[in-house]
Amino acid sequence: MSNLHAWFLALRPKTLPASVAPILLGSALAFSEGYFNTTAFCLALICAFFLQLAVNFANDLFDAQKGVDTKKRLGPLRGLHLGLIQSDQLKKGLWLVLGIALVSGFLLAAMVSWWLLVFGLASLIVALVYSGGPYPLASYALGELLVLVFFGWLAVMGSYFIHTHNLTLESFVYATLVGLLSAAIMLVNNLRDCYTDATAGKKTLVVYLGERKSRALYRLLLLAAPLLHWSQNPRMDDWAWLPLLLIAPLLFLLFRRIGHLQGKELNRMLALTSLTLLIYSLSQSLLLVLVG
Repeated sequence: MSNLHAWFLALRPKTLPASVAPILLGSALAFSEGYFNTTAFCLALICAFFLQLAVNFANDLFDAQKGVDTKKRLGPLRGLHLGLIQSDQLKKGLWLVLGIALVSGFLLAAMVSWWLLVFGLASLIVALVYSGGPYPLASYALGELLVLVFFGWLAVMGSYFIHTHNLTLESFVYATLVGLLSAAIMLVNNLRDCYTDATAGKKTLVVYLGERKSRALYRLLLLAAPLLHWSQNPRMDDWAWLPLLLIAPLLFLLFRRIGHLQGKELNRMLALTSLTLLIYSLSQSLLLVLVG
């Protein structure tokens, strides 16, 4: 494995749709109502993307330091614990992506509202203390909830707000839909790592609930997507059925396979869950832009 490939793995590309999807959907919803600020959209996209990278880098760094990531891990190999990336290099990468997120967030707040800076700083802090510090949030079964809050409610409603300077029930429903699918990505990731996490003392929600209940929760998170979409489009007119049609095969596949896949097999589930989120967000965003 080359050093470049090790850095590529540190990016965790399968998780990146969770940062892009909510910005697209929130902005598309605003566009459908006649509001759109191109500069604000670009800044929000940059800020969210680099915050996701910061979370990924920090997770690799702190998990390696605490012995959570070892050569026995079932997820994709990480360059740090394999010795292909040094901890000081990853720290520099972490501060770089945090810096880019901070600058873009500051510019966005200066353009729209200084209240955004409060939420942006909260996001930066959570990115650092999720896996690090004396009381890492990941060890208190808070991962899925934090994803719902920051990658769902805050990201979608925040991206809607930067264009409209307003919040609506519709933006909240779409934010919840995206947040729950993002939480499903986190859940299947923790399900894969439940034994190594428990051994290292990292008490995720899966460690607390156990495998059977966690798999049932994953299915509930998947079912929430079509239900919430239907709540916004009960008549299913104006092509509203299209996003559900596109993700239906993936939802069916994921719903079935979560019942029996184990260990490394769940890596594929993580990628497909992320793909489901991306396809829904892209298709619904296009529908909002083209049809309104």
